[in-house]
Amino acid sequence: MNDKEIIILSSILATYKQDQSLSPYATKNSECIKVKTSLNKNNKFDIRWPFEEDVDRVLYSKSYSRYVDKTQALSFFSNNHISKRSLHVQWVSRIARQIGRGLNLNLDLIEAIALGHDLGHAPYGHVGERAINDCLEKRGFGYFAHNANSVRNLLFIERNGVGYNVSLQVLDGVLCHNGEILSKQYFPNRNKTVDDFWDEYEKCWHEKDYSLKISPMTLEGCVVRISDIISYVGKDVEDAIKVGIISEEDLPNEVTSVLGKDNKSMINRLIGDIVIHSFERPYLEFSDEVFNALTVLFHFISKKIHHHPMLIKENEKLTRMVIELYNAFYEDLVSCNVETGIHVHVHRMTDSYQSTPKELIVSDYLSSMTDNYVLNEYIQRFLPLQHDSFINA
Repeated sequence: MNDKEIIILSSILATYKQDQSLSPYATKNSECIKVKTSLNKNNKFDIRWPFEEDVDRVLYSKSYSRYVDKTQALSFFSNNHISKRSLHVQWVSRIARQIGRGLNLNLDLIEAIALGHDLGHAPYGHVGERAINDCLEKRGFGYFAHNANSVRNLLFIERNGVGYNVSLQVLDGVLCHNGEILSKQYFPNRNKTVDDFWDEYEKCWHEKDYSLKISPMTLEGCVVRISDIISYVGKDVEDAIKVGIISEEDLPNEVTSVLGKDNKSMINRLIGDIVIHSFERPYLEFSDEVFNALTVLFHFISKKIHHHPMLIKENEKLTRMVIELYNAFYEDLVSCNVETGIHVHVHRMTDSYQSTPKELIVSDYLSSMTDNYVLNEYIQRFLPLQHDSFINA
C-alpha cells in the first residue's frame, strides 16, 4: 500500500468513526450526495470531509464576500453596531452549531447551510427582495425568493457561471431555510430525492409563495431554519432600541417573563429549550411556554419594528429605487450598448448563460449588488451631477 492509499484509507476510517458517533437522526458524511457531475478532473485526494468542502466553497465565494455590505432589517441607519448580513449569517451558524452539538448532529453540514443561506439576498434585505419579485412578476417571468436565489448563486452564477459542486443536503437546507415562518415543531422531509429538490427549486421561481411551503430534508436543515429566527429576534429588538424605534419598556411582559429582556437571555433560553425538548427525537420542538412567548415576540417585532411608520416610509423609497434600477438595467440589456455594466456581466459568464431569460439576467445582476453599490448606481443614473462653477469647452 502506497502513501496515498494509506491516507485515503485513514480518511475513510475517520469518516466512518465520526458517522458512528453521531445521533441516529443526524446526516452522515457517507450520505453526502452531489447534484452535479464532479468538476475535479484530476480526481485529487481531498483531506476534508464532504460537508467541510461545502463550507469552504461558501466561504470563498464572491457572494459571501458581498455579505459585508448588505444590511439586515434597518438599512438606512448610519450605525456600525447594528446588524449586517455578514454578522447575521455568523450568528445563525453559531446558534445552529450550539443546537447541533446538543443534539449530536453533523456540525459541518449545519455550518455550510448556515453560512450559505443568504448568499442570494437582494440589496436592502427583504425590501429589495420584494421589489425584484414585483419586477419579475410584472414581466410575467415568475417570482423572486432569496432562498432559491442563494441556490442559484452557488450552482449557476459563481465562477462566471460554472458554479460549485455543492451537496444536495446543503442546497436543500439553503432552499428551505425560510426564517419568516415560525412553528412549534420542525419535521424533516427525509424522503426527499434529488428530483424532488429540483422540482421544489423550479417551483420557487414559478409558483407564488411556494418557498413558504417546503421543509428541509435533514434535521440539520431544520436546525438552521429555527436558528435563523433565534438569531434575529433578540438582535432586532436590541437594534431597534439602539436607534430609538422602541424602548425596553415596550416589550410585552409575556415575552420578558419567559425569554428575558436582552439578546443574550433570549438566545440562551431558546437554545436550551429546543435542545431539551428535541433530544433523541427525529424532529425539533419548543415547549409550550417558550413557543407562546416567542410567538408574541415574533408578532411584536413585525408590528413595532419591521412595520414601524418611519421604516415603511423609507422602505418605500428603497423599493422605488430598486424597481427603477431593474427597469434601467433591462433597457440596457436589450440595447446595443455593450459597454453597460449588465452587458459586461453577461460577457464574463459561460456560453450556456447567454440563453438565460433577460428577466432573470437582470435579477442576477441586481440581486448580487451590495447596498452601497445600488445607491451609487442610482445616484449616477438618476440624480444630476454637481459640477464646478463652469464647464471647460
